[in-house]
Amino acid sequence: MEMTMPLEVLENNLGITNITEILKIQPDDIIKRISYGNNRANRNLQFDVERNIFIKDVIENCAKPDFNLKPKTIVFDYSSPNIAKPFHFGHLRSTIIGNFLSNLNKFLYNKVTRLNYLGDWGTQFGFIKVGIDELKFSEHDIRNNPLKLLYESYVYANKLAEKDSTILERAKLEFSKLEVGSEDHLNFWKDYMGFTRDELVGIYKRLGVEFDEYNYESMYSSRNIQNVIQKLKDRKVVQQDSDGKHVALVDKKTVSILKSDGSTLYITRDIAAAIDRFDKYKFDKMYYVVDNSQSDHFKTLKEMLHRLDLPWANRLHHVKFGRIRGMSTRKGNAIFLKDILDECREMMIQKQIESPTTKVKIDDSETSDILGVSCVIINDLKQRRQRDYDFNWEKVLQVQGDTGIKLQYVHCRLHSLEENCGVKLPPQLVPEVLVEPEVTNLIKSVAKFQDILYRTEEQFEACILVTYLFHLCNDINKALKVLKVKGADPDIGAQRLLLLVKSRDVLHAGMSILGLKPLKKM
Repeated sequence: MEMTMPLEVLENNLGITNITEILKIQPDDIIKRISYGNNRANRNLQFDVERNIFIKDVIENCAKPDFNLKPKTIVFDYSSPNIAKPFHFGHLRSTIIGNFLSNLNKFLYNKVTRLNYLGDWGTQFGFIKVGIDELKFSEHDIRNNPLKLLYESYVYANKLAEKDSTILERAKLEFSKLEVGSEDHLNFWKDYMGFTRDELVGIYKRLGVEFDEYNYESMYSSRNIQNVIQKLKDRKVVQQDSDGKHVALVDKKTVSILKSDGSTLYITRDIAAAIDRFDKYKFDKMYYVVDNSQSDHFKTLKEMLHRLDLPWANRLHHVKFGRIRGMSTRKGNAIFLKDILDECREMMIQKQIESPTTKVKIDDSETSDILGVSCVIINDLKQRRQRDYDFNWEKVLQVQGDTGIKLQYVHCRLHSLEENCGVKLPPQLVPEVLVEPEVTNLIKSVAKFQDILYRTEEQFEACILVTYLFHLCNDINKALKVLKVKGADPDIGAQRLLLLVKSRDVLHAGMSILGLKPLKKM
């Protein structure tokens, strides 16, 4: 049985750089031949391996990686919605991609911290306070529907400001009270941010997303980061312009770092947040999962940290992604993610009603919700990360083809086989009885899992893993047609079942890394 291994795996993960020494390994009962293939596209070692030993090794070790001799401490900053705006699709992509990258690195034994950095600071929040006062929303109202009502307050105050110039001054005054630390305003704001976080946690739970920490821009208000502001001034990283603002020149562009009244900007707070996080986590890498449009912002952030002579500034990385075009409900009027997820669930319920193979009660809305979310996640992660793409309801939720439904269906099918075949799993594998070509193909597919994880992590491209899982499902389906378990010779049936269950374990692991909740019935 011939197998290949990219040289990068040996070089980067095992520290083996001298390929000549490997090629000198003499053939034995396990490895019959080793050769080296080198072309522009691939640098691979080829191994001709004894089939039965190979099958046994793959089955025993396939679902968990065994390489990472140098685990890293990694921080992922993702999702990070702005409280004054709907949880829009850029935040959805950031959430899905950031969750996947966090899951992947944790699976590969890195020490991962997941941060959600909520935008809860700036003049726009003065507008929210004005809007709440004008619309006379009570604390009870906000508690029950925080995201929607805070957004309505923001929009309402902005419309008022178009006709009444005093509204802008009121908004600035309200925010300045927050900046200087007015106890009444801070208590009001903390309560409302708590309500918002609770609602966000519910949305994240539906998406299968959890965070280790919630951070807030308000943690880095002018009052709280005077030491950082003073360092920027003392080291002449910023200069005061004629308007009283403190600015810096980056790539021949003037970038504002502090307002003329001394209040902070987003970049100021990001500088302080990065310093705070390094002090806390001593990370090897920190990744900001934010769309392509923010490239200049992160370039400025790193440059400011370099000018402060912080040796870890190069450990910050911007994970860019493209935008989703045209994502709304079919009526075209939703701007809140909750509405999108609700519509996914309702459409999946309808598809389950129409399907003759549905195994769960139609009123099981949790299963329908998981299926709908699976479709949204896979539709996103099968795209190249930095490309924009169009959202199409029919393609996202189609039953046939390469979708989240396909992965869930095959996983459920394998669970159903184990439950209903009447065969018990054997205590150990006997590869000699697994002679069919479909076994060889499936084993080769399963054996690629660790290499796929390495390539996925190296390129930060979920589509590599998604495509692999689709191919794995195809190989599982081909094997199921030929490798009968129920009604076969009991010993052979048990060995086939073991192979299929181990393949399911790999599928389960891959789905979980992507952020799916693998179902047992659908």
